[in-house]
Amino acid sequence: MKSSVSLMTLCGALLLSAPLSSQAQNTPAAKPTASADSRQALVDKLLSLWRVEDVAVVMVQRPAASAMEQARIALQGRVSQEKRDRTLKDISSDVQTYVDEATPIARDSAQRLVRPTLSPLLLAQFSDEELRQIIALLESPVKKKFEKLVPDLERALGEKVAEDSGAAINPKLQTMTQAVGLKLRAASIAP
Repeated sequence: MKSSVSLMTLCGALLLSAPLSSQAQNTPAAKPTASADSRQALVDKLLSLWRVEDVAVVMVQRPAASAMEQARIALQGRVSQEKRDRTLKDISSDVQTYVDEATPIARDSAQRLVRPTLSPLLLAQFSDEELRQIIALLESPVKKKFEKLVPDLERALGEKVAEDSGAAINPKLQTMTQAVGLKLRAASIAP
């Protein structure tokens, strides 16, 4: 009798829970939406702290820096120092105009595209707890303190490396610069 009572209890529990689980299946949209909203809020906060849209500035500045470097190389040894400086100043003005005009366009594009592009990737790859951990890392006072110090650290190391290895590297740099200049001159003279 006990086994039949247990079986009846189990069957009754299953029957009673059936409407509840079908009802629960009809209403879960509210819970995942709230969870999805809270997850999206975590991702939005992460993206605001990360400042990933600054990649657009780098994208604009990279060709500008490259243009200046190529101009320096192309002019070296071909014209007088005075003419080279004047020409580089003119080129610098054109490069700065490009940077000033292109940076806001690229930044606006990045700001518009960052959320729809990166949110799905972050949501798919990280749990809520992992998102919270990344946010805590990005908000960390120690991280901010370290980031403030990075330029000083880089400058200090750069100065020491230049001091230590400059005598060995400078002749190699001059040799390379002259070789590139000679090849550029030869290429511009040849038909």
